[in-house]
Amino acid sequence: MSGEQNLEQLLRTMQPVFQAEEYVFCTLPAGQATPESVTPVGTFWEAEGLTLIMTKAQAEQAALSYSYPCRMITLNVHSSLEAVGFLARITARLATHGISVNAVSAFYHDHLFVPTARADEAVRLLNELSS
Repeated sequence: MSGEQNLEQLLRTMQPVFQAEEYVFCTLPAGQATPESVTPVGTFWEAEGLTLIMTKAQAEQAALSYSYPCRMITLNVHSSLEAVGFLARITARLATHGISVNAVSAFYHDHLFVPTARADEAVRLLNELSS
């Protein structure tokens, strides 16, 4: 399965779905082990260290510093990793309303991390974009 590449089809069928938990971004310096109690939803290695995306509850339980309390919105369409313009259209729409977004593309879906206080508005705007 390679996923959908047609931009208009992706926008029409994106079906944004709110995840219940509040998420945060943490970082660990290179060489520091991830606490065993932590199950991040995403990780990324950078020269400065390891970025972890996890629930706020897990970060607090592990006593990790964090930033950007946010909600995750999963776009429930199997988008191709080669699709052109999908996230550009979505992030541009949110940007025109002053909503920051950190997008993560995985094999099947794209996931948007938006500020907790603006999450409902973000979902509304995405639903408008898909109609």
